[in-house]
Amino acid sequence: MPEMPTKLAEIVDEFAAAPRDVVLEMLLEFADVIPPLPEGVDRAELEQVPECQTAFFLRAEVNADKTVSTLFDCPPEAPTTRAFAGILAEGLAGASAEEVLAVPDDLYQRMGLAQAISPLRVRGGTAILARLKRQVREQIA
Repeated sequence: MPEMPTKLAEIVDEFAAAPRDVVLEMLLEFADVIPPLPEGVDRAELEQVPECQTAFFLRAEVNADKTVSTLFDCPPEAPTTRAFAGILAEGLAGASAEEVLAVPDDLYQRMGLAQAISPLRVRGGTAILARLKRQVREQIA
């Protein structure tokens, strides 16, 4: 059975081991890692995640070599949600479709974020991951 990508596993372990009082700080550092949408890509081509309190859009693309590329669009005034996307963008970079599908659905709970942020935000992050995985599943079916 495939495992989640090594890079993502390292991020999860780092968060899980961190003292509670620095988790939020660590999380917000990931808000800056989402690149802007590439030239010529419109938000309309992405799927909205209505579970997020903010306007959040994403697209997963399974490439010819079976690696997955991710696109995220989220306003700067939503740093927590951007951070969820940043963790996925960094943690899934270069990952195969199988590795993406192997990411546990309770990823953010495993990171210890349920103690640091509101359940509503954790739910939003979980919805982002679920939609990403569904898009990958549809493309490899």
